[in-house]
Amino acid sequence: MNKSTGSYHKPVMLAACIEGLQIDPEGIYVDVTFGGGGHSMAILEKLKGGKLISFDQDEDARQQAEHIQHRSFIFCQANFMYMKKYLKLHGVTKVNGILADLGISSHQIDSPERGFSTRFDGPLDMRMDKKGSLSAAKLLNEYTEEELHKIFGMYGEVKNARTLAKLVVQKRAEKKFDKINDLIELLKPIAPWGKEFKYYAQVFQALRIVVNQEMEVLEQFLLQCGEVMATNGRLVVMSYHSLEDRMVKNYINTGKVFGELEKDFFGNPIKPFQAITRKPVEASEEEILENNRARSAKLRIAEKI
Repeated sequence: MNKSTGSYHKPVMLAACIEGLQIDPEGIYVDVTFGGGGHSMAILEKLKGGKLISFDQDEDARQQAEHIQHRSFIFCQANFMYMKKYLKLHGVTKVNGILADLGISSHQIDSPERGFSTRFDGPLDMRMDKKGSLSAAKLLNEYTEEELHKIFGMYGEVKNARTLAKLVVQKRAEKKFDKINDLIELLKPIAPWGKEFKYYAQVFQALRIVVNQEMEVLEQFLLQCGEVMATNGRLVVMSYHSLEDRMVKNYINTGKVFGELEKDFFGNPIKPFQAITRKPVEASEEEILENNRARSAKLRIAEKI
């Protein structure tokens, strides 16, 4: 097994994720967010006759996956909303554990041409799948003021979302958005003083969520987890913002991403999972010092009933 994936991306809360999966060496596991392969490598080290199926739609991740020469490993270059379909293609109907690290990989953030980071200038892209038709620039240039207001408020939890939407529409009438700096220049005068970078991150998060349909993808994925997980199988999900964490928490508690828990005729809850962690697991101070990405991570673990 090649170890070249180490420098690519340091997995957040790796030990807690692997422990949460309670890996059976003979079991079948799914890592739906391969990224740099850190979590996948750690799972493979524990398998003896079991199988790991990893997903990532990103081309860089596919190249990274080619370094792993392991008979138990299968890589699917696909969005994890298609998890069930791809498992079926590989003859898998039930799995013993599913891991999802919903964060964007540091490799993607550190590639200026991908347009995910506020630290570099580059194209306003933000597509996880480069074949996708909607980029951040297209969104800013074409969505209505009302749609932009909703996106910034809902997905970025931006306080002055209405003002920002209005400014975007005014600005693009003079010159279309193309580069990251075009957007940063617009944000500078309206960002809260002393909290500029947090504000930029909120706006970028909102755009990224819509460009990649992250909420819809997460909902479809979670609903499939209940269908493919074997009894006592473990679901381990790490999220990085409150919207995602709320959806994961709701799904574990009620079997639905939105809405109330339903009960059967006898008053038993109808839901596929039981929470193992009542509150989300958070990274230690040491890990946060080593890896800033861990600061906002929330890990939830559940077991199939």
